[in-house]
Amino acid sequence: MSDEPAMRNPFATHVDFGFLRGLIADNPKAMPCNIDMVFERKGHFLFGEWKRADEPMSRGQEIMLVNLAKHSCNVVLVITGDTDNGVTVTEIQQITKSGMFRKTGESVEHLKKILNTWYMRADQ
Repeated sequence: MSDEPAMRNPFATHVDFGFLRGLIADNPKAMPCNIDMVFERKGHFLFGEWKRADEPMSRGQEIMLVNLAKHSCNVVLVITGDTDNGVTVTEIQQITKSGMFRKTGESVEHLKKILNTWYMRADQ
């Protein structure tokens, strides 16, 4: 493990999965999705997808996140904000086990509280 600081590169590129387009013959539109943040603690997972204000989420990514949220050991958050110039969080939504998006916060401090609460519960 490294003691280097976490990546803070606003110019980091995403992996281009275009080379996989059409790979699945029965479902040629099937494509990989990425997730921006994952925590694991004792088999419990917290997934976080960051979106900038007004940035759309693809239907495939939404389906994936909703299905992840259905599992009892998973918490899935959709965080509106960015880390381009410091950290900005304007909305935090948790996807419920039934697939609903429920607002749970609207600031960096709310996000930190949610993460700490999740960690403590996962540690039990």
